[in-house]
Amino acid sequence: MNNFIIVVLDGVGIGELPDSKNYSDEGSDTLGNMAEKLGGLNLPNLENIGLGNIKPIKGIRKVETPSASFGKLNEVSAGKDSTTGHWELGGLKVEIKFPYYPNGFPDEIINKFLQETGCKGILGNCAASGTEIIKELGAEHVRTGFPIVYTSADSVFQIAAHEEIIPLEKLYEICKISRGKVMTGKDAVGRIIARPFIGIEGSFTRTTNRKDFSLAPPMPTILDVCLKAGIDTYAIGKINDLFNYKGIKHQLKTKSNQEGINKIIETCRNVKGSFIFANLVDFDVYYGHRNDPEGFHKGLQELDVRIPEILNSVDETDSLIFTADHGNDPTDISTDHTREYVPLLYYRKKITGKNLGIRKTFSDVAQTAAEFFGLKNNLQGISFLNE
Repeated sequence: MNNFIIVVLDGVGIGELPDSKNYSDEGSDTLGNMAEKLGGLNLPNLENIGLGNIKPIKGIRKVETPSASFGKLNEVSAGKDSTTGHWELGGLKVEIKFPYYPNGFPDEIINKFLQETGCKGILGNCAASGTEIIKELGAEHVRTGFPIVYTSADSVFQIAAHEEIIPLEKLYEICKISRGKVMTGKDAVGRIIARPFIGIEGSFTRTTNRKDFSLAPPMPTILDVCLKAGIDTYAIGKINDLFNYKGIKHQLKTKSNQEGINKIIETCRNVKGSFIFANLVDFDVYYGHRNDPEGFHKGLQELDVRIPEILNSVDETDSLIFTADHGNDPTDISTDHTREYVPLLYYRKKITGKNLGIRKTFSDVAQTAAEFFGLKNNLQGISFLNE
């Protein structure tokens, strides 16, 4: 049906990058370390398409005739967050130096936040795990009504609030104000993130109503190139937020990996000549950030069992790529992203996979999509369409 499909397995890295020491990520290896920790991974369908051919992973065999071409992608942009990773997959070398606040936000930012949003106070103002900070400050938030403001190793300004204390629409409005009037200029972080939660003291849990308010990419990405050429673009899941809806004609929202997989399959079966860009975020949010290798493996198994359905939703004229945007090693002592290579699995029906090697940039994915559609462009990268 002449579709080009990219599926991003959020946080599924495959070994430290050469510059990982600059990020204190030496030894990071999301898939490899998880496999060692658990005594091996059991992912037979990902194995068959060539996951174990990229590098040795305990429990994943290297197969003689993988059904997908295989390799790994090197990140050339600075950083290890979702915005940078996706923009580079989209064909950019990200030169923006996003601001980071490892010690919390300065008074001038907090005061401006209070002034512009009308909030009477805030809690937190530190770098923290999202699940831990609501355990620590959730009850005080419920009592005071003050939003919990925090950050991480990424360039983010996160706002957590109980859905019964600050309703969703109000929380989203606070985030929009923060994006447009507070975190601007030198303080323009990559993302403002709404982090709603529910429950009572001792059992607060985050909901699936998270929403990201990102900066728009500074230059056209593969989404813009396709849309300008009259090619329908479909964004599934977190893609919409990360590209600030730029270059996206059809916006398909999701609240889980399973919903994302369903939409990938449905879209592949029902559209023609389209560019489909999807993100499956659960690996990162629920397992990587929570240092849960068992849960991470289970999440990968839930994907693995549905790989045949995904492959059966495409035909001989389609190209399908599985990759990632960064690492999130669940065996690491940190709860942050990790600076890693990401896997590259490039599937075309009835074509035996070849070794694509180590690609110099994530942007090779964008150039491959551009060549697939025959589009002239100014994107970074080198196509591997017919390698």
